[in-house]
Parts: sequence; C-alpha cells; structure tokens
Amino acid sequence: MQIELRILRFDPERDQKPHEESYRVEAGPMDRVLDLLHKVKYEQDGTLTFRRSCAHGVCGSDAMLINGRNRLACKIRVDQLKGRRITVAPLPGLPVMKDLVVDMDSFFAKFRSVQPYLQADDPDPERERRQSAEDREVFDDTTKCILCAACTTSCPSFWAQPSYVGPAAIVNAHRFIFDSRDDHAADRLEILADGDGVWRCRTIFNCTDACPRGIHITQAILEVTSKIVEHHA
Repeated sequence: MQIELRILRFDPERDQKPHEESYRVEAGPMDRVLDLLHKVKYEQDGTLTFRRSCAHGVCGSDAMLINGRNRLACKIRVDQLKGRRITVAPLPGLPVMKDLVVDMDSFFAKFRSVQPYLQADDPDPERERRQSAEDREVFDDTTKCILCAACTTSCPSFWAQPSYVGPAAIVNAHRFIFDSRDDHAADRLEILADGDGVWRCRTIFNCTDACPRGIHITQAILEVTSKIVEHHA
C-alpha cells in the first residue's frame, strides 16, 4: 500500500523555521517507520537527516515523535499505526540540529551528573563483586535503559523547566542507588534532592508510556523519592 509520510524538516542553513514535507512511499504492513525513512532518503531526497544505528531497538538512536508519540522508528510498524498517513518529527524539548536530529548534549550532561557508575570503597576483589539474585532483582528493571531520551522529552515538567534532570537520569541513578555493591547512594540522593531533581516529577506517567523498553519509570522515580525522604529523616 502507499503511505503518505509527513516529516517535519529544518535545515539551519536555509530555513527560518521548521516546515512539513510530504512523501509518498510504498510500504507493507510489517515495514517499520525506519524502513520508510530509508526509502525517502535513498530513493527520493538524500538531504533528509536522521539518526539510526542498530535498527533493533537496542541503541536508542532513532527515537523521534511518530504520530504524536515518542517512539523508536526501528520498532514501530506500519500496521501498528493504523492509517495511510504517518507524521514524523524530532523529539520535543531539545534543540533541533537538522530535520530529525536533536542536540543531545544537555541530556547526556544530566545523565553524567547523577554519577551513573558503580562506586565501591572496598578494595577491588580478585574476580567480581558477587551479588544475590534477590539483590539484583531490586534494580533489574532500571538496567534496561538505552538512553534514547524518549522518556525525558515526553515529560511536561521537562518542557516547562529544561533544567529538570529528567526521568532518564533518575532511572540511571536508581540503578546504582539500589545496587547492594555500591557505597555512594547517599551522594546521588543529595544530587536528586535539589530543586531540579525528583521533586519536579508530577507522576503524569508520560515517561512510562514512552519508554520503548517497558521500564516502570514513574515507579522508579517514586522509589528514589522515598529513599531521599528516608535519607533525610
């Protein structure tokens, strides 16, 4: 069948503001939006710019706004969108560099700010730091994050206050705050206790709905919030 693909485009070298361009592409029901974008770029307009890498929902590079929702272009299929018109736009809330490519520098700066790495004060063991299956289960869900930014850029609190650290950073802090092998949970709790930390979350659940990995993001944020209250009690 023929699909009308409407893409919000912007080239800073020639455009004053973003504008929509329409393309007709042949597609099967199992084709992904990424396949349609490739057809446009390779067969109709080589200037179209977007990010993609693994094409298997692991790298997170092709997150974009598809039919009004943040999704991975490599995971969402034509048959799931139910219609012959598909709209594609860059992730909201981040500066657009060109077409569907947004500037992720501030997103990754917030990610780094929560110290998303294991910090253990005891000497390095000869092999690995062992952990029970039960202790691992506590934070297993938040290990699934692929840093696609779909959650953070779907958050109204982030749209209203770009300095908000955002759901993705809190998810990655959660992963280490609740890791029994880590000794610096208190440092991360202090970072997230400030005005641009967890208190900006309004439990709207946009982040949970947007996550392509099915992470229970709002629940993780609330668990971190409870840990902060406990830490300051």
